[in-house]
Amino acid sequence: MDKLYPVYTLNNECHDCYKCVRECHVKAISIQNGHASVIPHKCIACGDCVKACPNNAKRVRNDVDKVKNLFRAQQEVYVSLAPSWSGIFDYSTGTMIALLKKLGFKHVSETALGAQEVSIECAKIMKEHDKGLFISSACPVVVDYIRLYNPKFLQNVVPIASPALTHAKMLKEIYGNHIRVVFIGPCIAKKNESDSNPELIDVALTFEELKLWLQEEYISIDDLESKDEAFVPESACEGSLYALEGGMNETIKKSENANDVTLLNISSIENLEKALKGLDANLLNKKIFIEALACNGGCLAGPCNSSKKSELIRISDVLSKVKTRDEIPNEPKTVVEKEYLKVPVEKQTYSFETLSEALKKIGKFSEEDELNCGGCGYNTCRELASALISGEAEPSMCVSYMRKIAMQKAAAMLRCMPSAIVMVDKDLKIVESNEAFMKMFCQDMIDIFSDRPEGLNGACIDRIVDFSDIFKETLKTSKDIHKEHYPVKNRLYDISAFTIEKNELAGAIITDVTQSELGREKIAQKAHEVINKNIAIVQEIACLLGEHMVETELLLSTIAQDYETSEGGDKK
Repeated sequence: MDKLYPVYTLNNECHDCYKCVRECHVKAISIQNGHASVIPHKCIACGDCVKACPNNAKRVRNDVDKVKNLFRAQQEVYVSLAPSWSGIFDYSTGTMIALLKKLGFKHVSETALGAQEVSIECAKIMKEHDKGLFISSACPVVVDYIRLYNPKFLQNVVPIASPALTHAKMLKEIYGNHIRVVFIGPCIAKKNESDSNPELIDVALTFEELKLWLQEEYISIDDLESKDEAFVPESACEGSLYALEGGMNETIKKSENANDVTLLNISSIENLEKALKGLDANLLNKKIFIEALACNGGCLAGPCNSSKKSELIRISDVLSKVKTRDEIPNEPKTVVEKEYLKVPVEKQTYSFETLSEALKKIGKFSEEDELNCGGCGYNTCRELASALISGEAEPSMCVSYMRKIAMQKAAAMLRCMPSAIVMVDKDLKIVESNEAFMKMFCQDMIDIFSDRPEGLNGACIDRIVDFSDIFKETLKTSKDIHKEHYPVKNRLYDISAFTIEKNELAGAIITDVTQSELGREKIAQKAHEVINKNIAIVQEIACLLGEHMVETELLLSTIAQDYETSEGGDKK
């Protein structure tokens, strides 16, 4: 778990569903021991994995303590508040500013002020060209995607900084370089932008972080001293449209410098990739500007918008706070020139032999075995094989392979077990059985059922065994039932019935104990015979010993008496 990167994984909460892999367009996810972790150098911080994770295992780095440290250091901290705030929070402008000041911020300003300067500069740049492709640099996710995965279009990215960085510079120009700037918005990628440009933005927080912070501080609107606070140095106008999909283009339209430009807005990395695929920008005979955003619906639909309001209401709330100005300047007040460097992620290519060996690990021995089902999160089996070779995936990610292995193991266990095994559904129809069951109860029809591909599957259990009531009871009560020496006709069975799926599927393990019980009876009978014979012999011996003792006693008594008589005669 790497908390230094804006997105990280709680391993204990990650349960190998691979949904993050499936949702990640650039596959910047590594699976180790069933847990998914972000690969920082491949990640563009779009937040799709955070939104997709069903168990909330993907987390966003919390930077609130960094802001608190600025407060403790007695720094003057200004907020650059993203224009989408008005669609997320149900506060008036004055209340929102007052809440932020209550937390400890000195002043609050609108990022939209920087957006207005960016639009003016973009229009100015395009005016200097007769033709060409221009891609906005407002979205850090888009910029990183082009830098890492589509670098040939990096020359087409407008060479100026984002509205947030431009706004930060504007605040420092007005209030001094000593001030600290904290950006607050719905975007995770702004944390990367802040980390890369600490001279302009000290910390980037998400709206979710702000909401949690307000809750922890127990700040009540009723406790606010004033709700008539205002943005500094002034309120933004058309720049507030940046929160909406196509909003940047709407601001550029207002400039006289962009009259001959074709303005397009493309949202999502997938759509941008499709739009740029096969395009040679050098062959364009006109000017095309792309407002490129990573989130469908624009910044208002960012990964950390933390709002339960409908999209329609959010859009309406943003539009209700947009102001217009009579004239758009042709020259920006503040510009931050930016050079974007290529750091392409090398796509590994492997030989056919290497790929084939990797495919065999997931049970793909021929092209027909390659289902390309996408269950692993990758689009094709070969993409998964490549990830296996690079150490970013595991064979267990292949659902069809694991299912096949599980079925083979189960089939082998069923086949090799000496006891009879059978499973029945709620209609008491057999869904699975082993050969021992067939031999035990279908000996007369074994040849018929052996020739059927499905075997006994589909047959009614009550027509095969005389104890179907045990299955009925198990299905009804969902309780395990154990019967020992259960008599059926002239046989004895040990039966263990159990629930597989409550009220839907039950199974039983059946052992014929007739022979062993008969053997025990014979042994017991023989033992009783031996015991009885021994008792008879002992009794006979005792009897003989008794008779002998009586005879001996009589003889000795006679001798004693004769001796006594003889002694008496002598004395006289």
